[in-house]
Amino acid sequence: MRPARALIDLQALRHNYRLARELSGAKALAVIKADAYGHGAVRCALALEAEADGFAVACIEEALELRAAGIKGPILLLEGFFEASELALISANDLWCVVHSLWQLEAIEQSAVAKPLKVWLKLDSGMHRVGLHPKDYQQAYQRLLASGKVARIVLMSHFARADELDAQATAQQLAVFEEARQGLSAECSLRNSPAVLGWPQVPSDWVRPGIMLYGATPFEVPQAEASRLQPVMTLQSRVISVRELPAGEPVGYGAKFLSPRPTRVGVVAMGYADGYPRQAPTGTPVLVAGKRSQLIGRVSMDMLCIDLTDVPEATLGSPVELWGKQVLASDVAGHAGTIPYQLFCNLKRVPLEYIGE
Repeated sequence: MRPARALIDLQALRHNYRLARELSGAKALAVIKADAYGHGAVRCALALEAEADGFAVACIEEALELRAAGIKGPILLLEGFFEASELALISANDLWCVVHSLWQLEAIEQSAVAKPLKVWLKLDSGMHRVGLHPKDYQQAYQRLLASGKVARIVLMSHFARADELDAQATAQQLAVFEEARQGLSAECSLRNSPAVLGWPQVPSDWVRPGIMLYGATPFEVPQAEASRLQPVMTLQSRVISVRELPAGEPVGYGAKFLSPRPTRVGVVAMGYADGYPRQAPTGTPVLVAGKRSQLIGRVSMDMLCIDLTDVPEATLGSPVELWGKQVLASDVAGHAGTIPYQLFCNLKRVPLEYIGE
């Protein structure tokens, strides 16, 4: 059996959720969209259900998968609904729904939902992706209340640059939000993972931890609270071939690596078809036989090569950690010119195995 696998530590997941609650002093929706960032949404939700205040997903398909698996807690649809016909399902399955556009507001006003909805009203405070314009925000709130179709409203926005700890943009967005919600009596939700970790001054009755749940830092620089996170996913495989090369020999497609000295090369059962980034260059860290080494040459579809020269104990069958508790996903992402979010979400073909139930 091919040795590539992703080990998912559910105890680490719970630790990270508790850290979000501790740092914020607020209620926390565990963001498990995109199959829990590649970690398996159903298993992650089941692991958190006993203590989570609720969950957040992107769309109704993801929410219905959780309901079918027996998840009974609150589930927020972060993108709201895409067609008015979804409102009946939202009501029937007791889902919470973001409203970020005027057409969604109008659809709710015209709907015949069986019971009042729980709405999170999203303001565009400066990210300019989705959200109501500040000039429309107060009236939208009043229209929702007047519609008789809404039981509860939470006021929300989303920060564009909270992962930049010295950026003024977060304070500017907060000011826009505070002005827009003046006089409105409702809970608010502003803090995503970087804001939970790095912006304690931002008010938020509800927080929305995403990437931090999975133990990866959202920051490009060291940050004290992020250092308390525990990696949840460990991407593992084994050495399936070892060869000795003299100096000056090429390794892999395109001969992008030439051995600078006599080199022991280990071939690992892991490639871009598994989600490992093809653009990861020579020098990207790996752990083999418990010691740190590096990638050499181009990543192939099913295999990659690592340097065993300074790890003489590594041999055929030696375990390799591609990212996890010893080789952080953020380090691999930095070498590959991407972010840990993408590493996790791109994972495929590799079976998930769960520990820490």
